[in-house]
Amino acid sequence: MSKIYLCAISNIQSGACGEDCSYCAQSAKYQADIEKYTKKEISTILEEAKRAKENKAIGFCLVSSGKGLNPKRLDFVCRAASEIKKLKLDLKIIACNGIASKEDLLELKKSGVDNYNHNLETSKEFYPKICTTHSWEERLKTCLNVKEAGLGLVCGGIFGLGESIYDRISLFKTLSSLEPMNVPLNFYHPNPALPLKTNPLSQDEAFEIIKLAKKMIPKAHKIMIAGGRELMFNTKAMDIFKYGANAIVIGDYLTTKGASAKQDIANILDAGHEIAQTCDS
Repeated sequence: MSKIYLCAISNIQSGACGEDCSYCAQSAKYQADIEKYTKKEISTILEEAKRAKENKAIGFCLVSSGKGLNPKRLDFVCRAASEIKKLKLDLKIIACNGIASKEDLLELKKSGVDNYNHNLETSKEFYPKICTTHSWEERLKTCLNVKEAGLGLVCGGIFGLGESIYDRISLFKTLSSLEPMNVPLNFYHPNPALPLKTNPLSQDEAFEIIKLAKKMIPKAHKIMIAGGRELMFNTKAMDIFKYGANAIVIGDYLTTKGASAKQDIANILDAGHEIAQTCDS
């Protein structure tokens, strides 16, 4: 029996991003048909946090679009985190707000944020092929800032962008050196507005990516299957745990619908696993 960790996300600021990441429907460049808003109401975020707890999540991630933190965005995330903490839900609060300085991260920490999620996405070598408006090095620097600020680092990547096996190995080597506590593995979910029209990965290749991550990043507490899980694995979604994953995002994603949380929980239990009650179970 394995303990499976559940995390939920809240898209607190959606769309209108000025970056050109070719895999992201929130980029203003591609005009994807998604819901767009500047700030989600704090009351709505709190209701989502309560729902996450009801769905047995131990982590709740506040995600905003845009390259990184600016003073207004920082203030908004801090207010949201502080209000969630007041609910005493015993949720680990994760912030995911792009490029961030050590000073910004320390402010988030003061507001109640426990962990910061900033994915490297792919290898240093392949990154310029999927984004030109900021560098991979900026992403790496943010991850180092997270460690220096004393927050838990959540860092992973996205697969099915046309990267090679060597790019995956390169990414996992870097992740291993960073020693993140949680490694999210996302699988590209095509959108007709985006320049990347298909995800070329087979299901077997996706399972091998999970296996490789588990092998190459041995100190990670969690290997989490996040965006694209339902599309990539379909009826074999529970097999991800056989290959080394021990965590999933439950509920909806940023711009796409997720599976029923109730059904996910039932499937995990039916497969003989246990839902973790705390982050350190």
